[in-house]
Amino acid sequence: MLEPGARVSDDGEKDEAGGGDDVLFVGGPADSGEGFDVLRKRKDRLEVGELRATKEGKPLHGELVKLSPRGKSRRVFDVETVLPAPPRPPSAGPPQVATPGYRKNWDRTFGKSKPN
Repeated sequence: MLEPGARVSDDGEKDEAGGGDDVLFVGGPADSGEGFDVLRKRKDRLEVGELRATKEGKPLHGELVKLSPRGKSRRVFDVETVLPAPPRPPSAGPPQVATPGYRKNWDRTFGKSKPN
C-alpha cells in the first residue's frame, strides 16, 4: 500500500522522494505583479514561466495545472497538467492589429500627419 503523496516509478517501484518527471520551483513575485516567477523541469528540459491564479471569465495564457507539495519544501511542487495550452495557429508574420477601416479613418480622426 502506498502512503498519501507517494509516487510510483515506471517500473512499479515506490519512489520515496515523490519524484516525478514534472516539477515546479516557485521563485519571487513576477514583474507583472499578478503571480510568481517559476522554473519548471519537465522530463529532460527546463522552462521559465509565470504562475498565476485563474480568474472566472478571463482567458488562460498557457496550461492549467494542479500543484502538489513535494517533500517539506514550500517552493517545490509536483505538477499535474489539467488542461494543456491551446495550440498556436501557424503564422507567416506578426498579427494584423490595424484593419483597413481603421487606417482609412485615421486622417479623419487624428488629422493628416505633418512631414518632419
